[in-house]
Amino acid sequence: MSKVWIADKMSSRAIEVFKARGIEVDYRPGLSDEEKLAIAGDYDGIAVRSSTTLKGPLLAAATRTKVIGRAGIGVDNVDVQECSRNGIVVMNTPFGNTITTAELAVAHIVAAARMIPQASASTRSGKWEKNRFMGMELTGKKAGVIGAGNIGAIVCDRLKGLHMSVFVYDPFISDERAAAMGVSKVETVAELAAMVDVLTIHVPLLDATRNLINADIIGRMKKGSIIVNCARGGIVDEAALYEACKSGHLRAAALDVFAREPATENPLFELENVSFTPHIGASTDEAQENVAVQIAEQMSDFLLNGVVRNAVNMPSLSEEEQRLLSPYMLLAERMGRFIGQTMRPGYARITAHFEGHAASVNRKPLINSLLTGLLSGSMEEVNAVNAGMLAKDRGIEINETARDTSENFATMIRLEVEGDEGTRSISGTLFDETRPRLVSFDTCDVEIAPAGNLIFLQNEDRPGVIAAVGRILADADINIGDFRLGRRSDTRNAVALIQVDSTPGEDVLQKLETLPNVLMVRYAELGEM
Repeated sequence: MSKVWIADKMSSRAIEVFKARGIEVDYRPGLSDEEKLAIAGDYDGIAVRSSTTLKGPLLAAATRTKVIGRAGIGVDNVDVQECSRNGIVVMNTPFGNTITTAELAVAHIVAAARMIPQASASTRSGKWEKNRFMGMELTGKKAGVIGAGNIGAIVCDRLKGLHMSVFVYDPFISDERAAAMGVSKVETVAELAAMVDVLTIHVPLLDATRNLINADIIGRMKKGSIIVNCARGGIVDEAALYEACKSGHLRAAALDVFAREPATENPLFELENVSFTPHIGASTDEAQENVAVQIAEQMSDFLLNGVVRNAVNMPSLSEEEQRLLSPYMLLAERMGRFIGQTMRPGYARITAHFEGHAASVNRKPLINSLLTGLLSGSMEEVNAVNAGMLAKDRGIEINETARDTSENFATMIRLEVEGDEGTRSISGTLFDETRPRLVSFDTCDVEIAPAGNLIFLQNEDRPGVIAAVGRILADADINIGDFRLGRRSDTRNAVALIQVDSTPGEDVLQKLETLPNVLMVRYAELGEM
């Protein structure tokens, strides 16, 4: 009989689910570090929320564990890479608390606009300062939403219900998806900040989003506007927010998350026009029960039947399928990564074409690998398991075709991506059924290994371009490892794929782009084979 340890406080419904499925369960939250270390090796599964950190010695002690279930979205408290290395499946519950978190953001917006926390504190102290708390009506105002994924999309819907005009910055939704949501898409955070009365953030904390809302962005906002952050601490520069609220440039701000948590001390606490909650975005009875039941069901399915759902670190494949599909999955991931790094986001539709032998294999993992590559680097914890879900959340239409024959190769995958930048395509094959190769880009036949640092260049087919490119790279002390050329059949423009031994700086790429007759320069890092 499988045995599970519930290590953090969780709804009793989780216990009921485990027992009903015939799984032994120990509900033991709140143990000391020493007590946790002593029992960690006794369980096939460990269910946590955010209190227990499964890293280092504690994870090393979990020698029997096959699955870790996080009742919630974030897995910051789990060493996912080490779990993967040890063959432990890590699951989360990405949908259990989306409504709850969205509702808190909307509540903060209303409370900040009407100064509800301050008015409540004043009234509780025995004062009757009716004229002091002059609020802002939200109807007819402009709301800016950064991130239109699961939570952000719900916030958009709720704000429309308040009769606000909603504008969105999210480079991963297309114009078509924005129109379906009934919102207006803008191209930059700076543009969004300058036009809205309320700015609310709903993106993960990544290198690209750290201090996204900085002094420059806040300075662009209208005097008397509001900022709300219920996403992750560190996205809003708290020092810049302090200055803007203290000076009166911002009417108000509201935070559920902080750069350092628990936030028992913070300079923002001294400002009356900033209100706070202690990271309670998921803290409702309904959300807690939802995530507890979901994680218990998912872990039970895995322990009893080997079914993997909402894993963040592995696809669901048999050993034989894994062996057969590994070269295809690598090829597909590299194809998606190339397009994702050389085509600006805002994807509306992707179509995966499988020809020859590729049409006869299990294609779902290959589509997930294509999506993983396409979306990686810009979204939190994208992998072959959740990539399809993330794509659909952003309104990306996913299509596939299959045919038993291929004109030029025994097996081939072709990826077409349609979006705000037009349509791009890439094709790849396997040499000797094991070695991935890229064989065409858009309408140009160019063959190269999908590895390393690639400069992708399109130019008018005129003399002197190749020599000029070589001079710029040489001046930057960048060695060329491979140089492949071709011509587009539709425009007769030339295409170059240049594999370089070191990373070119932005200044080098800009010099290449300003060369005469050069039409486009993009750069992709595909990694080692």
